[in-house]
Amino acid sequence: MEGMIENHVLQAAKAVEEKLDAEINRLDKMDDDDLEALREKRKQALKKAQAQKQEWLSNGHGVLNELPSEKDFFEECKANKLVVCHFYKSTTVRCQILDKHLEIIARKHLETKFLKLNVEKAPFLTQRLKIRVIPTLSCVIDGKTKDYIVGFTDLGNCDDFSTEMLEWRLGCGQVIHYSGDLMNPPDVQKSGDGRKPMTFLGKQKKTIRDGDSDGDSDDE
Repeated sequence: MEGMIENHVLQAAKAVEEKLDAEINRLDKMDDDDLEALREKRKQALKKAQAQKQEWLSNGHGVLNELPSEKDFFEECKANKLVVCHFYKSTTVRCQILDKHLEIIARKHLETKFLKLNVEKAPFLTQRLKIRVIPTLSCVIDGKTKDYIVGFTDLGNCDDFSTEMLEWRLGCGQVIHYSGDLMNPPDVQKSGDGRKPMTFLGKQKKTIRDGDSDGDSDDE
């Protein structure tokens, strides 16, 4: 058995080495014209990325935007591919905690428009989306609500979750471009203190109907 495992490891290592050698040989055989074309392609890609970044910034990405009314929610979702909206109450402490994390993530993930909307200004939308727990995050992709983060249950069921934990959860909802490991929640890895395990990943998306029993949240 050990011999078979060792043989598989050696074969895998050999395959990686051969692939690396082939790539080195390909680069070695490239002439000046090929290298110049490669540099130009890379240059154009960087220009395109920079232009996209500037477009996002000019459109209000990079900050947590306060929506004046529920009407603006629909307009923002129509105008932006990726949207995260925090439905909050100014008197709820957990909403203030969430805002601090969202402000940090918004600066990092320019591809997503981050919004906040006071539920007291949005009775129609609150009822339509069946928002019963505050805070609730709505994750919108291509104008459609694909996921909800209700209370802090998915963030370890505690108030002192890290920004990385919220970033990970948004990545699970595919509403940001997440580069980490979705199978390993950051805070669960670091703490080992009995925090509530993440159970939704790979099973089903949480809907607003699931509700949340966090003690500090407000029922709507």
